[in-house]
Amino acid sequence: MTTAPGAAATGERTGPHPNAQSPRAGGPGLAREMGLLGLTATGVCAMVGAAVNIIPFMIQRQVPGIGPHVLPAYLLAGVPAVLAGLAYAMLASAMPRAGGSYVYASRALSPYLGFIASFSQWFALSVVMGVVAFLITPFLRDIALALEWRGVATTLESGGVRLAIALAVLWSATALNMSGVKSYERLMVPLMFLTLGLGAVVIVAGFAHSQAEFASAVATRGDVAAGFAIAAAQAGGADQAPVEMRLSTLVPAAVLLFATFIGFDSIAQAGGEARRPSRDLPLAIFIAVGGVAVFYFLFTAAVYNTAPWQYVAAEAMRRDVTAPGLLGVVLPPFWSVVIVASAAVALIKDLPAMLLGVSRLMFAWAEDGIFPKVVAAVHPRLRTPHVAILSSAAMATIGVLGSHLAGNWFLGVDILVTAMLVNFLLMSLSVLTLPRRNPTLAAHVSVLPARPQQVVVGTAGVLILGLFLVVHTWRDLTGPAAAWYFRSTPVWLIVMALGSAVYATEMRRLRASGVDVAGRFAVLPPE
Repeated sequence: MTTAPGAAATGERTGPHPNAQSPRAGGPGLAREMGLLGLTATGVCAMVGAAVNIIPFMIQRQVPGIGPHVLPAYLLAGVPAVLAGLAYAMLASAMPRAGGSYVYASRALSPYLGFIASFSQWFALSVVMGVVAFLITPFLRDIALALEWRGVATTLESGGVRLAIALAVLWSATALNMSGVKSYERLMVPLMFLTLGLGAVVIVAGFAHSQAEFASAVATRGDVAAGFAIAAAQAGGADQAPVEMRLSTLVPAAVLLFATFIGFDSIAQAGGEARRPSRDLPLAIFIAVGGVAVFYFLFTAAVYNTAPWQYVAAEAMRRDVTAPGLLGVVLPPFWSVVIVASAAVALIKDLPAMLLGVSRLMFAWAEDGIFPKVVAAVHPRLRTPHVAILSSAAMATIGVLGSHLAGNWFLGVDILVTAMLVNFLLMSLSVLTLPRRNPTLAAHVSVLPARPQQVVVGTAGVLILGLFLVVHTWRDLTGPAAAWYFRSTPVWLIVMALGSAVYATEMRRLRASGVDVAGRFAVLPPE
């Protein structure tokens, strides 16, 4: 294999793929200016957000009976996340292009599967961006309450103010993405370290306090219902049989906790802007998934070390509980402000990373000709896909408005879990089919290059992610819901139908214009 000049210095296979397309015609391409830290920050910032502050505790309501077994469920949730991360890393090493997951599936499976799976991913992530922006204001309100700025807190609870803040934060993230990869990286790397540093405060605080201190603080507040929950926790094994760990609760809990791992795929979507993609994309995925998994486990263990699970379960049945709210029982006001601020920062920095990922999906579709070509436009000076960024931000704005009008944001999260489980399942399947469908690209896989290793990872990913998808769908279809449109599965299927219609229309246009469709999808998109 030939090696490009300078490849020896980096230790990376940077020579052109034998079947790669020629450089992008008709204008500048995306700028390959993002380093390993920027890619890692993209993954970490898209992963560590509101979910870890809420889901490991509200799971006591969503999966009754999980009790003290949240940490084992988290370990189980990490298994498919690691398998999906390995699949992404393998495919990214061979196909480093913008819109990674779409490119991988369209070249390893079929253009149709690549498009509709990534279309539902784009839709769900765009809606969830709106949800994230809408959830920022309550955290700001809680900071104001902790500081006893009650007038400010009352103002923030106003519907119009909350909507304005959500839109301002969303479009600030849009402006950052528009400004170029270097500006994006300069902000996201510090935000990554700030998020992890503030999260470390929660971990230290959780392990520094005992359940006895927590019980004393609850008693001081005079909360009778909470007092009963604490009494049950203190009685423990003396008067109560231990809660048995059952697969019937462990697996559904793991499926919900798996939602907290969604986000590392944003690294792959930035494949067209990585300086050393074949090396840095897989490495960033490994660092993000591994580092965040350890962070999640310590974070959750610390909170449950202070707050007894019986108390968390009882409170979850009465109201929404969060990590800052639980630890705030034993912390002085200053540290309560710090941990609420950490959650707010975690939310705010989600948006630029998520927007980068979804906009590159749109860009990749347009590059292949299965979406309007204007979406593939690259700003001549900033070298960013400005039309795709603005289009994705507009979709997220609809998510903000929907959250504001409906007052319910859980549906968007459920749709995202469905879309991403399907997406990760297809990535594992792509690992298995790539050598048969495109052996030239498969030869460039540099992560686990031995075929037996690829088969083990791909097969395990298909089986475990498939199981998670079945469990999630069953819970969605059999659980209580006010109407069918409050279930994620039917809504996701409607989105898939819309994506199929778009695909069929654009594919007919391509064939009518004389494009060699089979040849186009046998090679990588242009740089």
